[in-house]
Amino acid sequence: MSTDDLADARDLVQAAQRVFVLTGAGISTAAGIPDFRGPQGLWTLDPKAELISDIDHYLYDDEVRAAAWQRRAAQAVWQAQPTAAHRALADFEQSQLERGRHLLAIATQNTDGLHQAAGSSDELVHEVHGNARLTRCEDCGHLQPTADVVARVQAGEPDPRCQEPGCGGVLRATVILFGEMLVREVLDACVEAAVSCDLVVAIGSTLSVQPVAGLVPYAIAHGAKAVIVNAEATEYDQLAHARVWGDIEQVVPELFRP
Repeated sequence: MSTDDLADARDLVQAAQRVFVLTGAGISTAAGIPDFRGPQGLWTLDPKAELISDIDHYLYDDEVRAAAWQRRAAQAVWQAQPTAAHRALADFEQSQLERGRHLLAIATQNTDGLHQAAGSSDELVHEVHGNARLTRCEDCGHLQPTADVVARVQAGEPDPRCQEPGCGGVLRATVILFGEMLVREVLDACVEAAVSCDLVVAIGSTLSVQPVAGLVPYAIAHGAKAVIVNAEATEYDQLAHARVWGDIEQVVPELFRP
């Protein structure tokens, strides 16, 4: 990590009045949650695992669905705690309010709920790919904590079904799977933040998945500066006004330090 690059990025954060933050898997890996596309990512090491994230395979293939629940039951998200980077963003939100400036939004590609667990406001966190901590029945729409369903899996149910009277429908975490549409209201809120911000900060994302990745050049096109923080190259490094390489857990607290 270059201290000059970090200093330049910090100057941009300090000068900004309306900050829009975009986070990817890299902000949560220090919490023990693996990414998908990195060198040690879930899909990199086991390409078949990607089937679990396809809506048709999940709904209509019992073996895939059972495998999905086994994987979810074993996930580190249930023991994960917010990292120093998550906490730094929550602290930054409060410090900006005190200064009369604003953290407009956090658009996250993650489904782990760690931004809210760190203290970020629910109304500012836009979970573009949904939230793994809540489960919905595909038939009756009943919602329940995913942890309750995971407990049933760990007790021996390979493919738990809805327990509402007379239902028995397929259960699935409220994450967006391949083959599904993203939630229009969430995307609209992200686009509004991109248009309104004077600084966009992308953290822990390779910026390769659309439409979320496109929010960075979109914000720049509407007059914003851009800071990119990631340990690997991203699709939009050449557009960044400051590019910081390094350990996200170390960089982000320093970047957003009051």
